[in-house]
Amino acid sequence: MRTDPEGHGPVRYGPPLPDDGLPVLPELAAVLAAAAGRPRAEPVGGGTPLLEAACDYAARRGLPAEPDHVAAAPGAPSLLVALTAAIGGDVLVPRPCAAWWAPYARLLGRPVFHVATPAECGGVPDPYALLETVRRVRAEGGDPRLLVLSVADDPTATVAPPEVLHETVEAAADEGLHLVSDETWRDTVHAPRETVWLSPAEMLPDRVTVVTDLAGSLLPTGWPAAFARFPANGDGLHARVLDVLTALGARVAAPVAAAAAHALTEPEPVTAHRAAVGRLHARVADAVHAVVVGAGALSLPPRAGRHLYVDLGPLRPALTAHGVGDAQDLEDFLTARLGMPAPGGHRFGDDLGALRVRLSTGPLLGGSDEERAECLTSSTPLDLPHVQRALLTLESVFDDLRDDAQRWEPPR
Repeated sequence: MRTDPEGHGPVRYGPPLPDDGLPVLPELAAVLAAAAGRPRAEPVGGGTPLLEAACDYAARRGLPAEPDHVAAAPGAPSLLVALTAAIGGDVLVPRPCAAWWAPYARLLGRPVFHVATPAECGGVPDPYALLETVRRVRAEGGDPRLLVLSVADDPTATVAPPEVLHETVEAAADEGLHLVSDETWRDTVHAPRETVWLSPAEMLPDRVTVVTDLAGSLLPTGWPAAFARFPANGDGLHARVLDVLTALGARVAAPVAAAAAHALTEPEPVTAHRAAVGRLHARVADAVHAVVVGAGALSLPPRAGRHLYVDLGPLRPALTAHGVGDAQDLEDFLTARLGMPAPGGHRFGDDLGALRVRLSTGPLLGGSDEERAECLTSSTPLDLPHVQRALLTLESVFDDLRDDAQRWEPPR
């Protein structure tokens, strides 16, 4: 059994949300700075301005809410801990899933069961696999109560088609599960006019809690803030979650709460910045996808977020020659070769033996604030010298693996 080095343990090392790699929007920095002198702490669950802004934000997406059915916290992980503690029972998640979902359930002593996803997307369990897993767990004496899913997914960067989501939500409803829909990446869809988005909360309003981490599209990842929208008939779930957040002391920092409330109102500078960031990362993600697929690796086309998920199984012979036998080896190998984080699929619940990684687009935008800002304002960011260098490095590493794999292929 592997002895994990420092920094690679199952809890101590968790890949963070993919960063956008860009400087902070000056308008948001100004709002945060103006609130830095406030001496009072934000209430647990969020103050009135933040909650009202969150309600309006949700309502603009077809999910109306009242402040007494919304709670804010310093990041989505705090909310998921509180929800898991408040709902109880065993937890179901897709395979793969966001790296931070399963560890929090395990820290609470709750069993976590991974469910296979359909071929066309990640983030949402295959409905038949979900039914089979729930019934197997119950037959073995388990108590599955909570399903966590994401329509726009980390790590796979896919967006679940409405028909797939509908079947999965129906299966979950039939089994009496409560759903947590992580909609952190909702506003990072690469082609919003061409993508049909459906929230599980629109389909099953009484059994879905929506969680949105503002680091997805509105705030820097270093300013932790998130909110949860609870069902109107939540049987006291909102109150129980507030009890857990209180016990944890999980309050949004007052300056961050001010910036979050401002961002959630979606003023024009914020929405324009978000759209520009989305277009930039969509272009870079498409370029990365072309490189890895061209080298013989497998990857679903990225449709949201600032990342993509790559299966290097077809290149296993070349990787074996480099001493790479599992996802941890692959993580170490690619991180060193690419000069950027490349967390292995085992971080996301995939099998250790599968040669999968998540690649983020943010590190490809340059090494300084000036270079990254230039990417955002350029009409041809892929032609910028520092972006070209980063993509050429990526291409060189993957092309070398492709060539090595071809040399190792047995003669036909």
